Amino acid sequence: MPIPAPVARFNRVVTNRVTKPFAGRLPGFAVVRHRGRKSGRAYATPVNIFRHGDRYVAALTYGPDCDWVRNVVAAGECELDVRGRTVRLTEPEIVHDPTRAAVPPAVRPILAVIGVTDFLHLKAPPGR
Repeated sequence: MPIPAPVARFNRVVTNRVTKPFAGRLPGFAVVRHRGRKSGRAYATPVNIFRHGDRYVAALTYGPDCDWVRNVVAAGECELDVRGRTVRLTEPEIVHDPTRAAVPPAVRPILAVIGVTDFLHLKAPPGR
């Protein structure tokens, strides 16, 4: 059960604009830089994301059909502003995981409460 559409709209218009300047520096957050599938326009979207082995895992709090996810999957790559640096990520894969195994144990109950079971896995370059 992803976040309801009115809440998603509010977050896109208000919350994302407020958090975007510092989301790339906070633990558990980052800014995904991607291009529109049709427009080619550049976008920057704050996300909840975690490192898991050689991958970054984004919690899809709005579900797998939101625009930024569709843009990244269509492009096959994106850039991530995380902890003060920019990392190019590839091989996006949407993973349905009700156990939330790829995110830190402390985060799993929070994601469970809001019904998040879909994640975007992205491959990081070696050493990143």
